[in-house]
Amino acid sequence: MFERRLWRNFDWLLLINVLAIVGISLIIIASTTINATSDPLFYVKRQAVRFAVGFFLMLIIVSIDYTYFYRFAPYIYLANVALLLLVLFAGKDSGGAQRWIDLKVFELQPSEFAKLGIIISLARHLAAQEGNFESFFSSLPAFLHVAVPMVLIFKQPDLGTSLVFIVILFGMLFMAGANFKHLLTYIFIGIVVGFPLLWFNMKDYQRMRLFIFLDPYKDPLNDGYQIIQSLIAVGSGGIHGKGLFAQGTQNYLGFLLEQHTDFIFSAFAEGTGFVGSVILLVLFMFLILRIIRIASQAKDSFGMLVCIGVATMMTFHVLVNVGMTIGIMPVTGMPLPFMSYGGSSLLMNMMAIGVVLNIGMRRQKLMF
Repeated sequence: MFERRLWRNFDWLLLINVLAIVGISLIIIASTTINATSDPLFYVKRQAVRFAVGFFLMLIIVSIDYTYFYRFAPYIYLANVALLLLVLFAGKDSGGAQRWIDLKVFELQPSEFAKLGIIISLARHLAAQEGNFESFFSSLPAFLHVAVPMVLIFKQPDLGTSLVFIVILFGMLFMAGANFKHLLTYIFIGIVVGFPLLWFNMKDYQRMRLFIFLDPYKDPLNDGYQIIQSLIAVGSGGIHGKGLFAQGTQNYLGFLLEQHTDFIFSAFAEGTGFVGSVILLVLFMFLILRIIRIASQAKDSFGMLVCIGVATMMTFHVLVNVGMTIGIMPVTGMPLPFMSYGGSSLLMNMMAIGVVLNIGMRRQKLMF
């Protein structure tokens, strides 16, 4: 049951920060899709409904003692693997990728929810290990734990999400007490052995995406097109931006594609300029720092590791998404947390924040 006294530890600043980012998202989605359909608010209404559902799920998660997540972590892991297998056999194919399960009223993307599921189950695994990482091979079970869902996601194919799992794994392993030199060795082995295997199992367009950002003008009308248009959009925003709602040329004239999903930061930068972009990035930085703060105050290693996993995931998403819009990262189709249009990503992020708030609320045992 939910104890009122727990509200004393509720991180209102974290919640307000999330609400601010979502509010900005709804404004920019309205701006970028105003002429997309006969209803200028079609996409905004859908995203607002998704946010309402996500907020409700967050409240439910906050009301449950997070130690229950520790108990049910193995079942959460198995449920995620089952859904990822279901996608491969009965998923909806779109644009050459099979990542969604059509529920008629909602298209579920299991790989998004798998991020949170793996963070919880991996946190239990590492917490149970109690810092025992003396041996070089002591981290192998954690690698195998993440490898199964990661391979299933890579088969969809979804390279970007697969990379998220690797970053989450290393971030949580480091905070769990794994030997830093051992982790560096694993990274070296992964580059020498894993990258060639990954390369030969990638689609042609995935290989091109990995390196085209280095010289997008090598193929300006195809693979390099979106990067070029994104750079123009970001640069043309100047200091104060061109304004929202049909005032940005790259967005309004249709040069910039995916402007309300993967490249929403480009559209935002064009509309609000350098000032607006910095404000948004500061909000993301504050969000991540609040999560890390809660991690430092967690009453047990499981709670701390879950928070670190969420912070690592959010950080990687922001760095890669913003990086690809300004041409310093490959285009991986990774959404910007709480900003990009999409149901599964928003719901998962709201649930992740719910878990973090839950851990922060229960950082101290109640005294009677």
